[in-house]
Amino acid sequence: MRGVAALVLAAGLLVAPTAAGAADAATCRTAWGSTDEVALGLGSGAVTGVRAGRHACFDRLVVDVRGEVGGHAVLYVDGVTQDGSGTPVPLRGGAQLVVVVGAPSHDEGFRPTYAPADARELVTTTGMGALRQVAWAGSFEGQTTVGVGVRARTPFRSFVLRDGATSRVVVDVAHRW
Repeated sequence: MRGVAALVLAAGLLVAPTAAGAADAATCRTAWGSTDEVALGLGSGAVTGVRAGRHACFDRLVVDVRGEVGGHAVLYVDGVTQDGSGTPVPLRGGAQLVVVVGAPSHDEGFRPTYAPADARELVTTTGMGALRQVAWAGSFEGQTTVGVGVRARTPFRSFVLRDGATSRVVVDVAHRW
């Protein structure tokens, strides 16, 4: 049995315990898919941050926007490229997601509202079940792009949370199918 547990752990299939006990396959089932989710439009906001967290059954990526986000797009791609130049963005993992947010990373005076300290590692992904790397792909013509390396092409969902002054583009990537 020890060998099976090691294989499961190496595959990233174990999840953290929840308040009700350890998450199992039944509690982690989702109705999510892995097809493109696109709802782009014009907004009046600006990206201010990128963060991530691990949940029992999925990892969550959040792009913070001051003001109104103009929508977003999330899709699996063969490779992520930098906005404007088309230069490839190398990502760790077995699959790659591109996250496009309908908001630039600068204000109306072109002063940065978000400038990553390390464009290759926007967030720490150590210990995550799905996320392997989150990298900057740029901000160009009113939108910001982030590349996400994931363990495998697992289901995901995306949505926007708004509270009046800020918006958050949320991407949840399941740990397993």
